[in-house]
Amino acid sequence: MPNRLANETSPYLLQHRDNPVDWYPWGEEALARAREEDKPLLVSIGYSACHWCHVMAHESFENPEIAREMNERFVCVKVDREERPDLDAIYMTAVQAISGQGGWPLNVFLTPEGLPFYGGTYWPPEDRRGMPGFPKVLAAVADAYQNRKDETLESAEQVSSFLDRAMSGLPSPNRVSPETLDEAARALLPGFDDANGGFGRAPKFPQASVLDFLLRYAKRTHAPEAEEMVRLTLDKMAGGGVHDQIGGGFHRYAVDAAWLVPHFEKMLYDNAQLALLYLDAYRAFRDPGHRRVAERTLDYLLREMSSPEGGFYAAEDADSEGEEGRFYVWTTAEVDDLLGEDAALVSRYFDVEPGGNFEGRSILNTPRPLKEVAAEFGLSEEDAAAKIGAASATLLAARDHRVRPGCDEKVLAAWNGLALKALATAGRALGRDDYLRAAVANAEFLLGTMRVDGRMRRAFTHGEARGDGFLEDHAFVADGLLALYGATLESRWLDEAVSLTETIVRDFADPSSAGFYDTGIGHERLIARPRELQDGALPSGNAVTADLLVRLGALTGREEWSRRGVKLLEAMADPMAQQPSGFGRFLSALDFHLAEPTELVIAGKPGETAVGALLGATAGEYLPNLLVAGADPDDEAAARRVPMVAGRTPRGGAATAYVCQNFACQLPVNEPEAMLAQIRRGAAVAWREL
Repeated sequence: MPNRLANETSPYLLQHRDNPVDWYPWGEEALARAREEDKPLLVSIGYSACHWCHVMAHESFENPEIAREMNERFVCVKVDREERPDLDAIYMTAVQAISGQGGWPLNVFLTPEGLPFYGGTYWPPEDRRGMPGFPKVLAAVADAYQNRKDETLESAEQVSSFLDRAMSGLPSPNRVSPETLDEAARALLPGFDDANGGFGRAPKFPQASVLDFLLRYAKRTHAPEAEEMVRLTLDKMAGGGVHDQIGGGFHRYAVDAAWLVPHFEKMLYDNAQLALLYLDAYRAFRDPGHRRVAERTLDYLLREMSSPEGGFYAAEDADSEGEEGRFYVWTTAEVDDLLGEDAALVSRYFDVEPGGNFEGRSILNTPRPLKEVAAEFGLSEEDAAAKIGAASATLLAARDHRVRPGCDEKVLAAWNGLALKALATAGRALGRDDYLRAAVANAEFLLGTMRVDGRMRRAFTHGEARGDGFLEDHAFVADGLLALYGATLESRWLDEAVSLTETIVRDFADPSSAGFYDTGIGHERLIARPRELQDGALPSGNAVTADLLVRLGALTGREEWSRRGVKLLEAMADPMAQQPSGFGRFLSALDFHLAEPTELVIAGKPGETAVGALLGATAGEYLPNLLVAGADPDDEAAARRVPMVAGRTPRGGAATAYVCQNFACQLPVNEPEAMLAQIRRGAAVAWREL
């Protein structure tokens, strides 16, 4: 018989509706029962694409004997971390303090008042490899609560006090300067893997925000170390198994240092961020390989992750047919049967060998340059590329007939904001109208369906937008809308970005500091009000908000936003300089603030060919500190919206570009190349003065 989760809409919760565990969703009903029966709560947090969540579910939550122990001793609650990042942040912080480690599945034991007193991640069904079995953990925790309650409650109070300290306030402010950026870049060097790219050893995560900062830093300072860190990492990732070589897109992370063996789930947030990062690298370095990866990643999102309403799904699972990665791996026999005489060439290029490189099969990767493989087979590079391209299409078509991994069709506002930004930017930069159309459709869906009474909802599932939106939902969507304005110059997108930022300042601001809470006014009261400052797989909501405030403050002339953004950057000065791997997005925002952005006004009607040509020229260049605004001659409110467009009109009836820097403007021009020359001169001066 299904449990209470059968009435939920979260795909992750629905995966557990047939467990013999008497699961509750998070809410007052579960808390009230715990108080009434004086039982601790067992809160299990995970997400639908989590491999080890599936393992523990199969081993323990589907086991009738273990489920009986859970039901008798605890009130059991299941939480989708993607729908409730606030609960995940609070209890992950608690478990890390208790056990010294974190991850998913996250299993935490609470008092009936919701205070955590013990927790951990995956536990096996019996003692294994030094880990206690889950039944032993359940018995020990229940015994401690029943027979040593005073000690248990004291531990819970100590953890609660720690949470209050960890989630309140900001670091002491300090002066920010170009030296902050220099110190951060130097601090990243010791952790860089100069053989494989990326940072640290296994497991290896992309860390898109850090690479974005280094790309900016390399462009501004021409520091060869920073450029090499970006190039090597992007090239090694693109050639590794972490990159889906035939279908496009990236898996979540690699379990090894060389990016070969991925944890096979695919997340929207990774692919949106990495598509934009590879696009920026292409604009900075003009390596066509970077463009190819960016386009294939966005094509994957449009092909596999698009919802009919215009949103993008959250994730694809790691497992299919009960095996992790089965959908993605190959044997030599499969390749031979499909490709015939070209099989040897393709197998050599994609590293498919007898015995494989992953549990008897092969993860496609490209350890050898195409030129080298072509020479081995007596082919020109062009002919080899054509054969491999045709073979890749054949392999992809065959793979599409396999049992696909499950797709989490939940649409999350924050993650869609990341996709919106990537599609809008790439659409204009690469002249891809399909990307721009998808970006517009996504923006209209987010604003029309996932925004209610001026506030974003968190998730859209089964035709319903639900759950209070968090700081990241508002900030990421506003950031995406700002990018869409920059790609189209249509004022409605700027107006909507401003509106969401006003909501952020009104509903999420901490009145005692420059920072912001992750939850808004009126959100469910929890044991702590979370505030994330550090980047994880996603940039922190506070970092994106700081970036929004300094950009929109400069664009709209709202000095109070600029001041607040700078104060937030100053509060994060020491963490940025000393621990840059956790504060990449703050560092990028600081780079913008310090660089005195170049201002570009394009006068003309949005959608006109000449306006598009000017916009496309700027979008095709890597100009991270360019501030673009449109002066539509038919828009009487344009100057009130963006003061710098005042008096900017098309010259001679033709679209006209006005480039200004530090309150000094150059002569208006009509030609894209003349405009770019002015922008480059202005950027060079700004960077020299840093």
